[in-house]
Amino acid sequence: MTTRKDWEDLADRLLLACRPYASPRHALIDLPGPLSISGRWSDGLEGFARTFLLAAFRLAGARGEDPHGLADWYSAGLAAGADPSSEERWPTFAECKQAKVEAASIALALHQTRPWIWDRLPDRTRGHVLAWLGDMVGDAMPGNNWIWFQAVTEAFARTAGGSWSEADLARTIQLTDTWYAGDGWYSDGLAGGMHRNYDHYNGWAMHFYPLWFCRILGDQAPDGLRERYRERLRRFLDDFRHLVGGNGSPLIQGRSLTYRFAALAPVWTGVLFDATPLPPGETRRLANLMLGHFIGHGAIDERGLLTLGWHRPFRQVLQAYSGPASPYWASKGFAGLLLPADHPVWSEEEGPLPVEEGDFALTLRAPGWLVSGTRADGVVRVANHGSDHTDPARSHSDDPLYAHLAYSTHAAPETPADPRGGPVDSAVVLVDGEGRACHRRPLERLSVAGRIGVSRSRAHWPQDERWDCFGGPDTRYELGPWITVASILRGALEIRLARVDEADSGADVHPGPWRLRLGGWAVPYDGDAPGLTERDGDPPGFFDSPTATVRGGGLCSTVVGLHGFGRAALHHGANSNALAVASATPVLASVGRVSFARPYAAAVYLAGAPLYADDLPRVRFRDLDVAAIEAEVLWPDGEHDVVLLPAPEREGRAT
Repeated sequence: MTTRKDWEDLADRLLLACRPYASPRHALIDLPGPLSISGRWSDGLEGFARTFLLAAFRLAGARGEDPHGLADWYSAGLAAGADPSSEERWPTFAECKQAKVEAASIALALHQTRPWIWDRLPDRTRGHVLAWLGDMVGDAMPGNNWIWFQAVTEAFARTAGGSWSEADLARTIQLTDTWYAGDGWYSDGLAGGMHRNYDHYNGWAMHFYPLWFCRILGDQAPDGLRERYRERLRRFLDDFRHLVGGNGSPLIQGRSLTYRFAALAPVWTGVLFDATPLPPGETRRLANLMLGHFIGHGAIDERGLLTLGWHRPFRQVLQAYSGPASPYWASKGFAGLLLPADHPVWSEEEGPLPVEEGDFALTLRAPGWLVSGTRADGVVRVANHGSDHTDPARSHSDDPLYAHLAYSTHAAPETPADPRGGPVDSAVVLVDGEGRACHRRPLERLSVAGRIGVSRSRAHWPQDERWDCFGGPDTRYELGPWITVASILRGALEIRLARVDEADSGADVHPGPWRLRLGGWAVPYDGDAPGLTERDGDPPGFFDSPTATVRGGGLCSTVVGLHGFGRAALHHGANSNALAVASATPVLASVGRVSFARPYAAAVYLAGAPLYADDLPRVRFRDLDVAAIEAEVLWPDGEHDVVLLPAPEREGRAT
């Protein structure tokens, strides 16, 4: 069982491993690795700021006991970095936008270590720091979580005699309320005026900074603000606890995944601000499992440095802003060190996570997710029919970390270095004669309730394919038919239904023909034979319809054609998956041209044990009229679900 002392020791090892890469007076930490788009100077500041936050949690948690001289070491860096005449000075916000992000970590760290660092700095250094931070005042920050970097920085400056703006703080509070979608969920800004941006930023930014902002301001915080943020965090954590697998992994979805156990930031914040529904033992279990998951899968290299990736180093989950020090946003995952050793989180026995207690099913209204967890294998799965991190008014290339139909704690989306060919795994796509798959974003949520989700998208083929979580630059798209997809998620099994409808012809419309392809879960595998690809090779009595299976990493990923699909195969990946060098995806495809306004159905399965024919429901279809197809799903235990696949009501929505 991991103890608080183990967490302290790991924090020390991470901090000491970075010191050899520091500039002479410690203001910049130039870690090895590929540079971010902001360049080496910015990356050096990032190395200082993010490790300083870790040092602050370590030092404040030990009540100033400082065996490794953290206070003196980072004080020297502050003096050199904030001095505009220093050879090691930090870039100004005008010189480097990324510096605004790092300013918030520095401000938060200074607040936490005030008795041991800030109060002991020379007046000249304090003046330089406040002058550097002061350029944040009045800055028109981007309309996303960045507004909180400004608010936290100005909150600290306000308490330290620096510059701040009431208008800046009021704007941050107002925008945050605008982005709140209910049930504890924030959209990280709006896309096209809508709540569509859901990922780990909801926890490690939108819930983390507001309560620290209130702590920094103390009695100067607006009345009722702390309680508002506490209630929202408490509600979010009741969902978040279900989004961690029995292996300790958070959901593998969204950008900035290289921050890894920064996903613990809202968990620790919940304890520190009395805003958590989790018992102390469950908090401890969740934190220990998640930290152990990443440490046990190669997140720290032989030099003691956090790498750029998820488990192993893996560039395809990075963004342009990711640099060698970016992973140290994981420092937020050490906020629990602020809790004393006798706190119940550290002293009580671990308690089970929800997925360790039993199977569960949730409907998350805000992001439009269906969630299923199974105790037998610890897998948590999400069917996504509501979130894509993109402007709904125009077509975009898909980003696998946002646009897929499904995400999990045990399976990672395929993110090949070359995105040409389009989406394969966790997708329903039209494939043209050249083998190019259409893209999904933007999706239109039709309904998400119970264990059923339905969404629609206009098939489109980009001229310039790329993975881009922000939508990417404008490009030309060939438009195609409408694709309506439904998920019925029950345990380890998803029944996935689809219909395709013709769209108006005209300029920039793909002429076809197309076939329909459905991709299951991508999973890693070892060896030369990842799975079964044809029904003739299946054991007697297994399936009598197109089936493909991949077995690897303790998982079984299977797709079974239930209606309309005539072929099954495996799609192999090489260095395209964050979990392993080799991966494969089971896929189904129609034979010949896709049929319009007709139903397609498949079983999509991810679990630790194999899928058998007796596990499958029967699916029956009935045309209500030209506007809708009714599907009835009859489960082996007698339960049934009814799903409507409606025809599109209008044309040309996204261009």
